[in-house]
Amino acid sequence: MTNAELTDIAKRWFASKSWTPFTFQQEAWEAYLSGYHGLVNAPTGSGKTYSLVMPILLEFLNEQAASGATKKSRAGHGLRAIWITPIKALAREISNSAQKAVDGLGIDWHVKLRTGDTSSAEREKMKKSPPEFLITTPESLQLMLAQKGYAKFFENLRAVVCDEWHELMGSKRGVQMELALSRLKTVCPQLKVWGISATIGNMDEALQALLGSSHVRGKYKVIKSDIKKAIEVESVLPDTVEKLPWAGHLGTNLIDKVIPIIKNSKSTLIFTNTRSFAEIWYQRLLDKAPELAGIMAMHHGSISRELRDWVEDALHNEQLKAVVCTSSLDLGVDFRPVETIIQIGSPKGVARFMQRAGRSGHQPGALSKIYFVPTHSLELTEAAALREAIAIGLVEDRIPYIRSFDVLIQYLVTLAVSDGFRQDEIYPEIKGTFSYSSVTDAEWKWLLRFVTTGGAALTAYDEYRKVEIEDGVYKVKNRMVAMRHRLSIGTIVSDSSLQVKYVSGKYIGTIEEWFIARLSPGDVFWFAGRNLELVRIKEMVVQVRNTKKKAKAVPSWQGGRMPLSSQMSVMLRKKLHDVTRKGEKEDVELNFLQPLMDLQKRRSHLPTKNEFLIEYFKSREGYHVVMYPFEGRAVHEGMGALLAHRLAQITPITFSIAMNDYGFELLSDQEIPIYEAIETDVLSPDNLWRDIQASINSVEMARRRFRDIAAISGLVFKGYPGHQIKDRHLQSSSQLFFDVFNDYESENLLLLQAYEEVMDFQLEEARMRKALERINNQKIIITEPTKPTPFAFPIMVDRMREKLSSEKLEDRVKRMQLQFDD
Repeated sequence: MTNAELTDIAKRWFASKSWTPFTFQQEAWEAYLSGYHGLVNAPTGSGKTYSLVMPILLEFLNEQAASGATKKSRAGHGLRAIWITPIKALAREISNSAQKAVDGLGIDWHVKLRTGDTSSAEREKMKKSPPEFLITTPESLQLMLAQKGYAKFFENLRAVVCDEWHELMGSKRGVQMELALSRLKTVCPQLKVWGISATIGNMDEALQALLGSSHVRGKYKVIKSDIKKAIEVESVLPDTVEKLPWAGHLGTNLIDKVIPIIKNSKSTLIFTNTRSFAEIWYQRLLDKAPELAGIMAMHHGSISRELRDWVEDALHNEQLKAVVCTSSLDLGVDFRPVETIIQIGSPKGVARFMQRAGRSGHQPGALSKIYFVPTHSLELTEAAALREAIAIGLVEDRIPYIRSFDVLIQYLVTLAVSDGFRQDEIYPEIKGTFSYSSVTDAEWKWLLRFVTTGGAALTAYDEYRKVEIEDGVYKVKNRMVAMRHRLSIGTIVSDSSLQVKYVSGKYIGTIEEWFIARLSPGDVFWFAGRNLELVRIKEMVVQVRNTKKKAKAVPSWQGGRMPLSSQMSVMLRKKLHDVTRKGEKEDVELNFLQPLMDLQKRRSHLPTKNEFLIEYFKSREGYHVVMYPFEGRAVHEGMGALLAHRLAQITPITFSIAMNDYGFELLSDQEIPIYEAIETDVLSPDNLWRDIQASINSVEMARRRFRDIAAISGLVFKGYPGHQIKDRHLQSSSQLFFDVFNDYESENLLLLQAYEEVMDFQLEEARMRKALERINNQKIIITEPTKPTPFAFPIMVDRMREKLSSEKLEDRVKRMQLQFDD
């Protein structure tokens, strides 16, 4: 059949559903059937899934017709398509959509899911009789490559689709996929590789990361939808503007304004940026509106799969009126009944905000409305910035990981665990990926030595001789090594988690060890929307019972704070520039914030886009220098350390450093030579790398970063299911390796990777350099306010936050606000 005849089949099925295929869907069908690789870019809710499900099925129909096959037993079809999803919740929705198309076209295919929740019996069944259409995760795909005879298992594979590629490519899971695809392209010569992505700033780079050298030697296309998603942003404004704002407290004070929004909507998703905030908001909403009990639920990654599945089904079936959630419901899950989205606090990125907004109006052409609830007054500026960024189509780049040697070492052992590998075959495949295109012959030889001997520092220890060479084939022969490796496959490394179960044995979810270690039996904490009393900790299980006693603690999870994206920084500075212009502002948020901005102007200065503001003042705490690059917490952490180091070169002086997304503070007990420092180019980007290394404890930061690298590369074993090794033991083990490499093998690629990751991802050195270059082209304004300004106050509060409990902090801040108020 011709492509036109095949796509007519798809159109007829669409018509039977009263659907009309979009232009981008038809373009994707044509490109796939013509043998192209590619990337589909379309907004949430526009039918991206069917843009690739349909041609995969049509290709099979065409092969059947060409071979003269009639309807026959499905035996012999084999695995035809793999659909990669970054989250399990999305897998269920894709499965439903694919099954509808399979049934509608009358194809004798099975659609199956394989994730971490799939039983071993079901996995074994799939291994013997693979489904034609398999929906899985990057980790599960690696496990399939770790099985004996994987080439036979994949021999009929025609397509791999990486869904939500923009999410995967900005993590080491994306690197995992690049490596898996490099192998599959050799094993399956007819393979086509496609990705599905929301809009990102670096689409061409996303395509390169997905296809590797395929984008050079093969046919490829980017299919872009012309569907424009209409998004309306409405801020929930407090009754009065808070002139001395501070982060984290305002949100729950606006609950009385949020409850009517929930009640006036058929269904609402309430997005928070952290699991802790989800727990707090769920609890506070029930306190204020007990009538929501039974029709409101909570969804986040630490709640059990069973509970999350129930929430997703209940929401889809319109049994729930509201769900408080985190990024666990960000991606692609098609909840058509959802009418309203509420965002608690700034999501710090345009793409994330658009993704969440798109959960409402989740049909082509429908309006998506999102309510923005600030957690402090200044955050309203971010709401205005988000609205304009959406209007002009400004979205973030996703920076792909490169040269992640921990992931590559894990992958080489994976291949050695299955059928083994020949280095002269695998090396060109690895060089053909985006992530490892720059790997040198010398580095490749180091990697092979590391997996076979443990490298120069560990060669005397047999346990690190994981891979053996037999007739030129690198293999793992030790069954214990193979078993441990299969248990450790993956790049998602978090703090040790304990299972939370009722005494009766029913599983509720997981909680991090560091949090539960602070509690004693009898203490009550709030988790998964319940008041739970700690009974005992037995092995790796936290045993609890329900209680009516008031909870003293809400769990928090490490790493929950989101960084301000570079695009948001640009828009934030633009909005602050808009404030400096006289007259009525376009944004309701900026008009509302005018009293705060007026106070900032009276006490100090409101910087335009061509100015850089520095405030220098004295308080009972000492001398403060506060600078406002508006570049995000990570950049400000490095910039604060850099400035402290350079100031200390002028005169011996010590500082404490505090920062938020808007600026950073240097505090000292002696006068700070800020004017002299500016005259001597203390803000220059010259010698940046050298001065950063001198200004921070780069060894300690790299040591902390090395913990995850050690786990991913297999240097440390995290334990067996239900018997994980304790977090502090993992930390001490990885630190031991770090110190050995640092002292005796300075060229160790894993060690060097730890230092590079600190610079690239923790301190964002490249972004810091650009910020300093921008500042050097601005007019520097130094003011000496007599009282802390609205811009400085939240940074000062953040410094105290680490020393005080939340209740004591709130009392202290109220006293400070009274003291510094006009």
